[in-house]
Amino acid sequence: MFTQAIDTRNLGQAVGSTTGSGGNNATDPAASQDRFLKLLVAQLNNQDPLNPMDNAQMTTQMAQINTVSGIQELNATLKGMAAQFGSMQALQGTSLVGREALVSGTQLGFDGTLGKGAMRLEQGASQVSVEVLGKGGQVIDTLQFGPLTAGQHSFNWDGSGTDPTQVSGFRVRASNDGQPVAASTFSRFTVTGSGMSQGAMTLQLQDGRSLGYDQVVSFI
Repeated sequence: MFTQAIDTRNLGQAVGSTTGSGGNNATDPAASQDRFLKLLVAQLNNQDPLNPMDNAQMTTQMAQINTVSGIQELNATLKGMAAQFGSMQALQGTSLVGREALVSGTQLGFDGTLGKGAMRLEQGASQVSVEVLGKGGQVIDTLQFGPLTAGQHSFNWDGSGTDPTQVSGFRVRASNDGQPVAASTFSRFTVTGSGMSQGAMTLQLQDGRSLGYDQVVSFI
């Protein structure tokens, strides 16, 4: 009686089916190769002499098991690289503690004494001002800057004596000879800590928030 030739289109299933109750070693390259060789030897011992396995079929099956082993080795290498990259990110995060992170938005980084923010002008402006806003949207204070060049500018607001819970954010007004100039606004917060979450770096800010590294526009 002769055994049926292993279906080369589904070698992984044929190899995996021999695991049995002794444990799942489908992801073990050595175990996979051992199972494959046992099946191949059994097939050679019981093949039909009138219809033997040809060299091309044997080569195909050997190539398949080598491919499986190669993929498993590649996966192990990638996992190692990912772990190394995570360690590098964690180290980088510690170097950011104490620096200021710029995050898109209009929230004022205010600790009860000093308020911090930043803006980016699309072009030079002859008149620039920053309005500090209260909870109801009213203007609490106005900072006048006069003319500013295109690009990024940081500012500080002396809010001594102001209740932080009553400050909602800020608004930039910029113009050039009476024509409005587009401006982007950024919140400024000091980085107080860093960590890793699901393989990505996270930063802790002075206001108690945590955000992903990719949410930060720049550091100053």
